[in-house]
Amino acid sequence: MELFATDHDYKSLYTPGSIQPHGVLMALSEPELQILQVSNNTQTYLGRKPQDLLAQPLSLLLDTTQLEAIRQLLLEDVGGVNYLKLFIHTDENEQYFDGFIHRTQNSIILELEPTNSSVALGFGNIHNLVREAITKLKRTSNLKEFLQLTAQNIRKITTFGRVMVYQFDQYGAGEVIAEAKQEELSPYLGLHYPATDIPEQARELYKRSLVRVVPNLKAQASELVSIENDKNHTFGLDLSLSVLRSVHPCCVEFHQNMGTAAFVVISLIKDEKLWGLISCHHQTPKPITSEVRSACEFLGQFISSELTNKVIQEQVDYQAKLESLRSEVIESISQADEFIDALIQPEPRLLDLVGAKGAAICLDGEITLVGSTPEVDDVWELINWANTQVRENIFYTDSLPKLYPKAEKFKDTASGLLLLQISKVKQYYILWFRPEVLRTVNWAGNPNESIKLEADGSITLCPRQSFEKWQQTVRFTSEPWKSSEIDSAFALRNAIVGIVLKKAEELAKLNQDLERSNQELASFAYASSHDLKEPLRGIYNYSTILLEDYACVLDEDGIEYVQTVVSLSVRMEALINTLLRLSQLGKAELHLQVTNLTQLLNEVINVFDASHQQANFDIRIPRPLPTVQCDPVLVSEVFSNLIGNAFKYNDRAEKWVEIGYVDGEDAGRWRHGDTGNFSIQSLCVLEVASSSHAPITFYVKDNGIGIQKHHLETIFKLFKRLHSQEKYGGGTGAGLAITKKIIERHGGQIWVESIVGQGSTFYFTLE
Repeated sequence: MELFATDHDYKSLYTPGSIQPHGVLMALSEPELQILQVSNNTQTYLGRKPQDLLAQPLSLLLDTTQLEAIRQLLLEDVGGVNYLKLFIHTDENEQYFDGFIHRTQNSIILELEPTNSSVALGFGNIHNLVREAITKLKRTSNLKEFLQLTAQNIRKITTFGRVMVYQFDQYGAGEVIAEAKQEELSPYLGLHYPATDIPEQARELYKRSLVRVVPNLKAQASELVSIENDKNHTFGLDLSLSVLRSVHPCCVEFHQNMGTAAFVVISLIKDEKLWGLISCHHQTPKPITSEVRSACEFLGQFISSELTNKVIQEQVDYQAKLESLRSEVIESISQADEFIDALIQPEPRLLDLVGAKGAAICLDGEITLVGSTPEVDDVWELINWANTQVRENIFYTDSLPKLYPKAEKFKDTASGLLLLQISKVKQYYILWFRPEVLRTVNWAGNPNESIKLEADGSITLCPRQSFEKWQQTVRFTSEPWKSSEIDSAFALRNAIVGIVLKKAEELAKLNQDLERSNQELASFAYASSHDLKEPLRGIYNYSTILLEDYACVLDEDGIEYVQTVVSLSVRMEALINTLLRLSQLGKAELHLQVTNLTQLLNEVINVFDASHQQANFDIRIPRPLPTVQCDPVLVSEVFSNLIGNAFKYNDRAEKWVEIGYVDGEDAGRWRHGDTGNFSIQSLCVLEVASSSHAPITFYVKDNGIGIQKHHLETIFKLFKRLHSQEKYGGGTGAGLAITKKIIERHGGQIWVESIVGQGSTFYFTLE
């Protein structure tokens, strides 16, 4: 790994003007293959001084066959660096070389490294090691095990003292994630390195040149000499793909501080990006043969290919797990009556869907908590804040306290947040939480030591002096959300919306069928009730005649029986009239008009007072009622029924009833009560239905006998009385059923809250 400093250093990284001294470099013109530049160490390897080679054709050194081989490689131009075996006759003997040739923008670069033979030595052994490594690597599907085997097998091939697999993060910093080493060496496994150790320009160089070999860090670099002997020309030669490119002084110091004298770096490429490096270190200078270099390059490409497969397979397996969980949740939602139950039962499933530790489900003002979460009030504040952050119905972060400082108090449960917005208008949200992961990051030395602030304010990068483990505590962060987890959450939202729309269609059809059935039933009830009244009237009339004209011939029991017939016929007529009334309510059109409810209520009270002149009954109106659009005749009946019941079902000496209305947040809370149950049907209705304004909630409150909790729904059913006919003035038990029908005809709702012995409060809305 190499570290560099200023902008000038970045430029010299590609054009250092020198090479490592264990080989020779020549820059050639094309197509003449004339020597334009050469390293100043040619006397050592070629037996000729640099000045004797400059401006000379390459044929001065190589025979026709070798020149033709070079031209053929250049003609094929497969890209990158090409390898071939070469030999040159010197004054003393025939010298063999490993040749490396590649094309730059302005010239051809030929590099020669001396070797002992014209054929590959030890190739069979290297081949066996490579084959063995590939076999082992193919057998494992676990990424961690795969990378550890990589380090072990590369060390076996190179025989270096330490081999590390180093992975870059999204910011360019890195971590040693696998290591094979000599026992006496200190471990680097798990250590982190700042991005300044391998800056972006250096990472780009590793991406282009897949193998970097430095056999001796202490060796003095050999300068390049050009025809003009111009330093500017010499430093302009692009050596970014050169196998002999010299080592930057900063890099030399960096590695020497680590106790390294030789290194080999193999690039790992994934999705055309530099994923990481295989970094080989040795404590003493160590020459590398071309066969080992080739094996390293080949294995690097194989490992890069397999790495992609291993990472993808790991991601695919996890994604398959998430999809399976999501399918289960969606199936439960589609089949369940209660939406919230389908989400939270069984509890771990919702959490595992995105790998969370806690969740909060917000449905139209109600929050349900699952697992480890903040308090409800904190969740509400978080939702209000997150509403300003949501884009495309989703928001996520692995460091919530850094974005939302209030989250510091619940960092232990929610340092990470994934928020899914199902409906912003109705406030339907699912929030997933991850706790703080208090991580101790082990750096290879203090990363701040690589940054030096100069007197003029400029910043210079320099090698750190120590690589002893240096610890840093990272707070207020959770495990990051994976893209597959975010996709899973988004897919869940789409599925929920799809289910809601499907349910809405089913409800619409069901409502049409019910409306048709209700119309038919109302018609039948009206016809039946009307037809029943005539024979009932006859029964009543004949019974009355018997009592008036034939009472003298009847005994006491007979008279009682006839009186019972009269009483029952009167009650039956009342019931029939109620049925007729209900059927008329269902069929008749509403006569809507702007109505002053205060004035309307006063008229109802006047009628009530006229028929209850001796009653000790206080009717209270705390404030004037609003003006609304309604059918005044029907709404009068609503107030009349509710006030009448408040008076009838009250056994106190001082009776009272209060009529008023509520609005704002209180109206919404009272409207839905405290049950917290949301069915799929209600979810659909609330999601699909919309209104330009919120309805007004009215109430009629009394201090009467109250209603037991299990009767709060029963009282609105037709002919349902909670007491015998003899108690509380009798009646048919139809008043509240008629009231409910009138309210529903206005598009509203009615419900009651009550405490036995203290009184009842009836709430209703008018749309």
